[in-house]
Amino acid sequence: MPSHQVVIPVFDGIQPLDATGPHEVLMGATRLLDHLGSERAGYRVTLVAQAPGTVTSDSGMRMCPDGPLPETGEIGTLLVPGGGGARAMTSDHPLVEWLRRAAPRAERVVSVCTGAFALAAAGLLDGLSATTHWRHAPALATRYPAVDVRPDPIYLQQGRIWTAAGVTAGVDLALALVEADHGAEIAQYVARELVVFLRRPGGQSQFAGPVWSPPARQPSIRAAQDLIHSDPAADLRVPVLAARVGMSERHFSREFTRALGRSPGDYVEQVRVDAAKRLLESEPVLVTVAAARAGFGTAETMRRAFLRRIGVAPDQYRRHFATTAPIDGRT
Repeated sequence: MPSHQVVIPVFDGIQPLDATGPHEVLMGATRLLDHLGSERAGYRVTLVAQAPGTVTSDSGMRMCPDGPLPETGEIGTLLVPGGGGARAMTSDHPLVEWLRRAAPRAERVVSVCTGAFALAAAGLLDGLSATTHWRHAPALATRYPAVDVRPDPIYLQQGRIWTAAGVTAGVDLALALVEADHGAEIAQYVARELVVFLRRPGGQSQFAGPVWSPPARQPSIRAAQDLIHSDPAADLRVPVLAARVGMSERHFSREFTRALGRSPGDYVEQVRVDAAKRLLESEPVLVTVAAARAGFGTAETMRRAFLRRIGVAPDQYRRHFATTAPIDGRT
């Protein structure tokens, strides 16, 4: 049975891990299938480039492609990495033009990180939901309004189109491809060999830094923002905030939402989640203490907010990101 051909176009300004991460997963699966004597085909991964010679990555690493961009023949998986070079591609870029020609020949088309910009430039994401690195998601949405950009998923599948979040998410996506092709047992073995999750808990939000809304121009709303950020554990209900800035509740809620694009309650919860994340990362406090200090009142209220905002519970978040051990080893 012939191998499943995976074609990865490389270019100057590539993020190397976007290519090497999936490469390791797919070839790890291939080695395992060979070891097991399986009749199922593994993968043949080929790096291709627009011009002969090496390409230089964002970090200065040089990569040597196996050959030119193929103009004929069927492609199993067309995988487009990200990096500064991908973000800079426009609709008339030679690689984007090649993607338009090559995509119909591929069983599935995949992007990793900001490789989604190249797919979007080629029109391959129009009318679809897609993800990319959380930091670049707003730019992708602004630049390509026909794409429904989802900033939180680790990866998304829309028919034969798959998109993945930033950098190491290419490993997650490649494991998902292996699972789709060969089942969970093979994918789980490869994940264990690479010491990674087969399915990473939560979404990208757990890795993103605090993203504050810009200060409002209206002095009263800016004052409310300052009150929220200065003491997330304070009483920040709408009646209290409105009274503190000298506005009626209804008028305050309307003006706050118009100025910042989100309701006061939503804004307060996000600030409290970010405050709790910092506590869990840096201080050996109990979850109940973190909940109180961040303004949630109870650990259960904070747990629901974490699940809603970042897709993981507080204790799970701490296990991944804490720099100190919790008191008495408890959460």
